[in-house]
Amino acid sequence: LGFGLWPNFYLVFYGSAPPSVSDGFTLSLPWWSIMASLSILQAPEISTMATSLDSHRKILFDGNDISDSLPSLNSPDYFLKPSTNELVQREIESPGFCSRVPDFTVGRIGYGLIKFIGTTDVRKLDLDQIVQFQRHEVVVYDDESSKPAVGEGLNKSAEVTLIVNMACGEERADHVSYKLKQIAERQGATFISFDPEMGFWKFLVPHFSRFGLSDDEAEDITMDDAPRLENHLGLNGDMVVADVDKMETSESELSHSLPAHLGLDPGKMKEMRLLMFPREDLDESEDFGDQTSFPMTSLTKRNARPSQKHSQRNTHQDTPPVVRKTPLALLEYNHGNDKSSPGSILMVQQNKNLAVRKSKMGGFELDISHETPLTDNYSRNVVDAALFMGRSFRAGWGPNGLLLHTGNPIGSSSSQRVLSSVISVDKIAIDKVVRDKKEKIQKELIDSAFETPLSLHKELYHEEEKEVRFGSFSLKLQKVVTDRVVLSDICRNYIDIIEKQLEFPGLSTSAKLFLTHQVMVWELIKVLFSERQSTYAASDNEEDMMQDVKEESAEVDTEALPLIRRAEFSCWLQECVSHRVQEDVSDLNGSGYLKPLFFLLTGRELDSAVELAISKGDVRLACLLSQVGGSTVNRDDIMQQLHLWGRNGLDFNYIEKDRIKLYELLAGNIHDALQDFEIDWKRFLGLLMWHHLAPDSSLPVIFRNYQLLLDQGKAPWPVPIYIDEGPADGIVSNTKHSDLLYYLMLLHSREEQKIGFLKTMFSAFSSTDDPLDYHMIWHQRGILEAVGAFTSDDLHALDMGFVAQLLSQGLCHWAIYVALHMPYRKDRPYLHFTVIREILFQFCETWSSVESQRQFIKDLGIPSEWMHEALAVYYNYHGDFVTALDHFIECANWQRAHSIFMTSVAHSLFLSANHSEIWRIATSMDDRKSEIENWDLGAGIYMSFYLLKSSLEEDADTMLELDSPESRNESCRSFVGRLNESLAVWGDRLPVEARVAYTKMAEEICELLLSGLSVYPDRDSQLSCFMTAFKAPLPEDFTNKVLTLFFLIIASNSPEGIEKLCSKLKVSHTDIKILMLAWKMKSERQGYFTKAEWRRALKALKVDTTKKLKKALPELEKEVRKPLNFADFYAYAFRYCLTDERQNCIDIETICQLLDMVLGSTFRDQVDHFVDYLKIQNDYKVITMDQWMGFYRFCNEISFPDMTNYSLELAWPLILDNFFEWMREKQA
Repeated sequence: LGFGLWPNFYLVFYGSAPPSVSDGFTLSLPWWSIMASLSILQAPEISTMATSLDSHRKILFDGNDISDSLPSLNSPDYFLKPSTNELVQREIESPGFCSRVPDFTVGRIGYGLIKFIGTTDVRKLDLDQIVQFQRHEVVVYDDESSKPAVGEGLNKSAEVTLIVNMACGEERADHVSYKLKQIAERQGATFISFDPEMGFWKFLVPHFSRFGLSDDEAEDITMDDAPRLENHLGLNGDMVVADVDKMETSESELSHSLPAHLGLDPGKMKEMRLLMFPREDLDESEDFGDQTSFPMTSLTKRNARPSQKHSQRNTHQDTPPVVRKTPLALLEYNHGNDKSSPGSILMVQQNKNLAVRKSKMGGFELDISHETPLTDNYSRNVVDAALFMGRSFRAGWGPNGLLLHTGNPIGSSSSQRVLSSVISVDKIAIDKVVRDKKEKIQKELIDSAFETPLSLHKELYHEEEKEVRFGSFSLKLQKVVTDRVVLSDICRNYIDIIEKQLEFPGLSTSAKLFLTHQVMVWELIKVLFSERQSTYAASDNEEDMMQDVKEESAEVDTEALPLIRRAEFSCWLQECVSHRVQEDVSDLNGSGYLKPLFFLLTGRELDSAVELAISKGDVRLACLLSQVGGSTVNRDDIMQQLHLWGRNGLDFNYIEKDRIKLYELLAGNIHDALQDFEIDWKRFLGLLMWHHLAPDSSLPVIFRNYQLLLDQGKAPWPVPIYIDEGPADGIVSNTKHSDLLYYLMLLHSREEQKIGFLKTMFSAFSSTDDPLDYHMIWHQRGILEAVGAFTSDDLHALDMGFVAQLLSQGLCHWAIYVALHMPYRKDRPYLHFTVIREILFQFCETWSSVESQRQFIKDLGIPSEWMHEALAVYYNYHGDFVTALDHFIECANWQRAHSIFMTSVAHSLFLSANHSEIWRIATSMDDRKSEIENWDLGAGIYMSFYLLKSSLEEDADTMLELDSPESRNESCRSFVGRLNESLAVWGDRLPVEARVAYTKMAEEICELLLSGLSVYPDRDSQLSCFMTAFKAPLPEDFTNKVLTLFFLIIASNSPEGIEKLCSKLKVSHTDIKILMLAWKMKSERQGYFTKAEWRRALKALKVDTTKKLKKALPELEKEVRKPLNFADFYAYAFRYCLTDERQNCIDIETICQLLDMVLGSTFRDQVDHFVDYLKIQNDYKVITMDQWMGFYRFCNEISFPDMTNYSLELAWPLILDNFFEWMREKQA
């Protein structure tokens, strides 16, 4: 798989920052290999027990009855308490003691100990086999078949102390302790304590199997350098998710924290499931029930809004568990081997409500039919799982959330070992926003969530932010520019889009909740950041002021602007909390009227509160309520009255408690009034605004007062909508995430220029539980920047998250549009080029198949060369090389086009006789040949072939310089030389078919060259043409044809032809080299070379020209001079001189010449004396083969000239005996 991202998917990490190497961690020496035994032995409890370890394990007993009662333990580093000696003594003193040993303890020095609670029967226990301590873990009864029932033997409750060998300072002690507690609870144990100084980890187990810390878990704890997690626990005891803004990390940190190069063996990672995949059933719950109704106020009447209480009731309607499937090894894939089992996911934090689905996998064909929904803090789990497996195994992110990894699939509870050949395929759903309540993608939702808002964004006024250049290409970065006067209309348009989406019948209740929240966000943006061309006089009554706003006024009253904005915000806030007020009132079920009055006041439902008080006959209270929110005089009067009652000792027990709370609220003491009430943060903000602060307080003052109370812990945290009003689907309260509405208020009230909360503000968690949903928050960021609310160039995670969403739906053109709106940064000048090119390349099939997308991308100003290059790579990958070549030419990638032409296109077109297409492609690149490496040895070969072939075929009028054989041959020789050089340069890059095409070209040219040789009587010209043909890469059959023609013309079957050959070779026809050449040819007749003999010699010598033949003759002579070859050559020389088939001897004169030629250079003395003897003797007129071979033997065996080892008694030819006698006489 390789590691790292598949290029087109930009992964934004939601969750803890990727772990970095902790202090003291050395890659060259893994921490788990460091055995700090000295520090371990300093532990008082362990060292005390170790002193009781017997020095001799073999104990002599007085009787067999005692030995049968004792446990056996032979491992030298294990110990017992009581020790073996103590057990012997106690068994003697009290028979049966070993059947009831109290607090029996067994341990291993440097690893830990187990103290079994209560009395334990230890008789005949083989502790070496039962108890096994390993690094950071202990196993009791590893063999399940021999494990007794719970409560029997050692399978009982016990206190385990393990020595965890990891360095952690005081600042990380709490974090490590929390991790160990989490792991203990996951394994079914109860965490007791962790001593960071001594490394003692204590926990209580109900029974035994395997407990402790795997290598991967220890590595994860040691290397986890994430921001410190505060101990904020949710309702179900789960750890809350850390701030997304604190989870960002640099690329260098990420690469530094992935020590896959440590060579960890995936086969040893079997305990990984204890950290990530616990054996717990996973229940999938629907987001909400479908039957939810409640009254709404003006803003939300048209949008059904889910109720928190209703959603909680519906969580009991659980769906059956999703079927899980065991991963299949790619090497042993079988559709029938799947095993279904329920499972759950547990990676970094324990969450029990994530609906996880795994896709089927068949070889390398990925059929993704199910996806893993990514909601709330589960994104952290999935990403941390990938990072964890990236350190221990290999993991790869693919397009649209595809995750390939080795290890158990997400949600699997299988206990089988994970092999390195098993690849699990999981897909993370990043398109939740376009799915209906049945989890089906709807085209209408895609249009309303993505295309329609982006079309609105595109219609806004844009100006060029910057033109960035990348080589010869440039991109014009865009940004929306507008003013606050038209902001109200823009927000209204976005609200209309969302309201149309709310009309879709298949939306889930949670989707309606989030969409309604988006309406609230846009309404708040309009309230806080829009401006008016005309303003109005201030009024003490906010409702009257809102009525005045609807009437135009020509005069601008700048002093009234803050009050008008406050009035608008007050109305917005009333509408936001109205449904919560009505829910609380409806849930009281007739418990009096004072509590309903209180809840009505929390939503500023003054009319309803007054009417309710009057209907109950409480006129005085109704009068007080009618003055709420007006002048502070009434508020002060009520406060003074309460103080007066207190000073006068009034017994408040005689006044209803709820009435006192109403008085406290009317007096502005909101904290005293809320002592027994829990309200959401928006209503608390309303109480602060309506009942505590002055009626003319501006919004910044209100927001800053709320922020102050929040910092003091006196105000409810502004939790996001999915926590505040969302479904009870496992999401816990998290003070590290805040609602986008709250951030908008902070943005409006900010005094300093620099804003430190933008990344958190524009994270997906501020408005939705889907951590990969940026489809609307991207627009909100853009509009706020356009009106000057803030400026930032550090929100690329938001841009890339939205790009990923768009790409998941195939909206490549809009993804590029978003990329062009990313702010320019000097430290990342080529970011836009990289992103856009990756989109074009990785999603080429998508945008190229839709003409509207293709045109849209062109209109955005994306260089057409990039699009053609992407198409070229795409078609090249799919094997359409001709189309790929055309696109490479269009994008001016001449070198790549030339390479594909040579290796994939030209030969197929040539062999299919599509010569016109070859000519078209080659000529289209001819003008750029100076930019192409090896052009003359590539496409230029084909162009030269066609030009040369045409010249050889046509009349002299075409090319006058080719009239003579010399000019024709020179052109052909040049072409053949380039062919050979081209084959050498391209080498293995050329397929077999390309080499066939080369031979075809060579064959056609050589055939045309040699076709007119008979017209020219000049043998030198003819021989030169043949030499050109011999150099060409010709097929064997055509080579034989050329050789035959060469023999007929140059080396005809006659002595004269051989003399001509000798003349070309510049050797005498009597030279021994010619005789050696005849031996190589195996010529049967002196002075005549047959065609077969000639062909045999040229092939054996590997020559095709006279020049090469001349150079080969010295090598041939060396070959002949070898002893084994020379004996054969010597015999062949005699046979070659026989001129008749019936002849078996050679005359003396010829023999003398032959001896001088063959043996003269080797045995000069012997040859000279033997030739003198032959010339003077009269007994022999001819020499036979036996005599000829005898003399060769004589030269090799007899010392000469003394011939002392010659014996007449040996079987020498008679002529040699005579030669010996002659030499003796001559020497005497």
